[in-house]
Amino acid sequence: MALCAKKRPPEEERRARANDREYNEKFQYASNCIKTSKYNILTFLPVNLFEQFQEVANTYFLFLLILQLIPQVSSLSWFTTIVPLVLVLAITAVKDATDDYFRHKSDNQVNNRQSQVLINGSLQQEQWMNVCVGDIIKLENNQFVAADLLLLSSSEPHGLCYIETAELDGETNMKVRQAIPVTSELGDISRLAKFDGEVVCEPPNNKLDRFSGTLYWKESKFPLSNQNTLLRGCVLRNTEWCFGLVVFAGPDTKLMQNSGRTKFKRTSIDRLMNTLVLWIFGFLVCMGVILAIGNAIWEHEVGTRFQAYLPWDEAVDSAFFSGFLSFWSYIIILNTVVPISLYVSVEVIRLGHSYFINWDKKMFCVKRRTPAEARTTTLNEELGQVEYVFSDKTGTLTQNIMVFNKCSISGRSYGDVFDVLGHKAELGERPEPVDFSFNPLADKKFLFWDPTLLEAVKMGDPHTHEFFRLLSLCHTVMSEEKNEGELYYKAQSPDEGALVTAARNFGFVFRSRTPKTITVYEMGIAVTYQLLAILDFNNIRKRMSVIVRNPEGRIRLYCKGADTILLDRLHPSTQELLSTTTDHLNLLGATAIEDKLQQGVPETIALLTLANIKIWVLTGDKQETAVNIGYSCKMLTDDMTEVFVVTGHTVLEVREELRKAREKMMDSPYAVGNGLPCPEKCSSAKLTSVLEAVAGEYALVINGHSLAHALEADMELEFLETACACKAVICCRVTPLQKAQVVELVKKHKKAVTLAIGDGANDVSMIKTAHIGVGISGQEGIQAVLASDYSFSQFKFLQRLLLVHGRWSYLRMCKFLCYFFYKNFAFTMVHFWFGFFCGFSAQTVYDQYFITLYNIVYTSLPVLAMGVFDQDVPEQRSMEYPKLYEPGQLNLLFNKREFFICIAQGIYTSVLMFFIPYGVFAEATRDDGTQLADYQSFAVTVATSLVIVVSVQV
Repeated sequence: MALCAKKRPPEEERRARANDREYNEKFQYASNCIKTSKYNILTFLPVNLFEQFQEVANTYFLFLLILQLIPQVSSLSWFTTIVPLVLVLAITAVKDATDDYFRHKSDNQVNNRQSQVLINGSLQQEQWMNVCVGDIIKLENNQFVAADLLLLSSSEPHGLCYIETAELDGETNMKVRQAIPVTSELGDISRLAKFDGEVVCEPPNNKLDRFSGTLYWKESKFPLSNQNTLLRGCVLRNTEWCFGLVVFAGPDTKLMQNSGRTKFKRTSIDRLMNTLVLWIFGFLVCMGVILAIGNAIWEHEVGTRFQAYLPWDEAVDSAFFSGFLSFWSYIIILNTVVPISLYVSVEVIRLGHSYFINWDKKMFCVKRRTPAEARTTTLNEELGQVEYVFSDKTGTLTQNIMVFNKCSISGRSYGDVFDVLGHKAELGERPEPVDFSFNPLADKKFLFWDPTLLEAVKMGDPHTHEFFRLLSLCHTVMSEEKNEGELYYKAQSPDEGALVTAARNFGFVFRSRTPKTITVYEMGIAVTYQLLAILDFNNIRKRMSVIVRNPEGRIRLYCKGADTILLDRLHPSTQELLSTTTDHLNLLGATAIEDKLQQGVPETIALLTLANIKIWVLTGDKQETAVNIGYSCKMLTDDMTEVFVVTGHTVLEVREELRKAREKMMDSPYAVGNGLPCPEKCSSAKLTSVLEAVAGEYALVINGHSLAHALEADMELEFLETACACKAVICCRVTPLQKAQVVELVKKHKKAVTLAIGDGANDVSMIKTAHIGVGISGQEGIQAVLASDYSFSQFKFLQRLLLVHGRWSYLRMCKFLCYFFYKNFAFTMVHFWFGFFCGFSAQTVYDQYFITLYNIVYTSLPVLAMGVFDQDVPEQRSMEYPKLYEPGQLNLLFNKREFFICIAQGIYTSVLMFFIPYGVFAEATRDDGTQLADYQSFAVTVATSLVIVVSVQV
């Protein structure tokens, strides 16, 4: 593949001139080629071997192999080490090569996509990888955007175009983009070929919602914003064609800037084993030194008497040098305290655990015919140690399906159904849904249960009509009519689509729009409103307004938004404002929209919480929606002591809000140790422990702009202390990179195992950053699944993944490691004791083939069976008693203390295995007075006893 990116100095600004490759090339901007693979044919072998020898154990075994090739040192054949070492390296290399092959395949598929590029006055087909900054490219309906573009013109009036941004922010709704007026008329090829405008803008960055720049053309300059750009990863929708100028390409695009680096993930047990291998090697050196000193002393004091019978090798000229060679010989003999078969066995066990996850029928989604999939084999036991779960909201906790449930119009509530006795009917007791057959344009999927609302509409109630008129006009929905009477709505948010669909079914059908008009069919009659202004929804206003002129010439302002915002504008304190305006705001009604949770989400969250797992929701959605979902899934409850909301726009405001939250937790009657000094005076570690001991239940909700300040270096610990003391944390309006930063913050300071779960491309960075990444195969493509370590189709399967498979994997791996170290110390230390009885000559107790086959044959199956199949309790008990999960979080089953206990038990066993047979055979004679046992009989007895004893220990 072509070189995709060069190392360049950081940019201060980006300059791109249209149709002038020669000018743009002098800046050495990145090409549009992307590269996510790690190796190529030339670098695979050296780079992969280098990575594998980062493992301490592999380096250790390579060192032993080199020693075994020295005849004066080795008392064992070299094949006892080289065969298993090459096998392990080869298996790992094949696995890595396969993974990278698929990355290459994906890169090539993307880089070789075709795009229409304007070159020398005509459109030519070019591969994406050959598109350059400054090129003008043509996009057609349903095509992916090849690079970050400045929109120049489109087939729609006023240079409008519509895009879907699911690959960027996870939202499946459509968004509107518009060319600046001066370029919107550049619709034909000849005029575009003469376009020589120059864009000067910000350097490449990861801010998805921001772009600032200036277009210089015809001695004038025109400001540019995010509304004028099309980002790579978007899809053009409902627009026949559009032209764009490439501003950022390849790795400089905002999609790639947000993708995050692929990180090599290792479990805490892997890291501990690396440390233990170093300790064992130190222990091995100590034993070698002791036996080498013994050899030197023995050769000096005793061995010199037997020179005629036991001469030294030619190279040995002194007892000291004999001891030196003996040291290396014993290093080889005693290396079996950590045999390479340990690592082979660990991989076999992990592979078995992965297959159990893949084969689990209780994690199979029948509706989508999607099984659970373990996409890695290296992290299974870490599933049993998770303390923090970071979850996306839309599509992960919810189905991303909004339902219009209830409404209140002019003080009257609609949506509840009552039986003949006046009691509220439950869902299963409800009669047939409302019949909308009077309306040929009604959406047949829409269901409503209260017939009195439709009766009010048919009777011509003016309040009801005005209510639905507002819903049909105040929105940014696009309508598509593929066949006569078949309307398809494309909404910027699912709740907006639900409101427009509700108005449609009750007789106020939004039919079409232009930049200046909106056409609505009101009870079958077409009415066209002149659109005077749109005040779109944003995170500050939290409402949307439109100003329209009706056919009678009256101008109306229609507004919808969050209840807290609109009610403030109707409060009596605004009477002065109301009295100074002729047409003031009148409250028409309120709606109740429900985003359906996925099945089993509240129960899953409740169960994980009982297992001492903290759940944080990181969502790009607005605060009100995220908080409502928090209540729906029982993360937030009315019984909580307090829900802290952080919405500050400056560093000082955010710091003050976090400080007040901590003070309230410390001052509450639930606080442990009430009356401590001001939190700022406590040390960070002490404050964190005190805050986390607070008995009250608190929750924290923080917005994206506040989170940006909270994640700064001088405030991140304050944010973390406050958040970790809360039972639930919800971060709203966060960017993909902020999601990753929050996960990284917890990883860095809490030293806890983190799991991130999401379903969209905007979750990829978070999934890659966490110790464990889980992808939901949902409605938003497969980017999250491709980046994940585990995948399934519903959030509820997470409880089974952690509490059953994760817990068992951790339990089995810990038992396996404890037993493996025990049996190998018991096996190896016999050589140490024998050294004192063989003149420290590095003579082995066992036959050479027994040494080679001890771990591969004689003791392999029992320990493997335990590591793969062992269950301490049935799976139902793991779900019923989530507290059983806590030993993994506290790392109780395999740690340094457990390791030393295993070693002590192994050494004790080796003492018994050597000295009991030795005591029996040492002075024993036959009836004829000859010695009862020879060396081989003793070796077979010790070996047989050892196999029986360590097998019984399982």
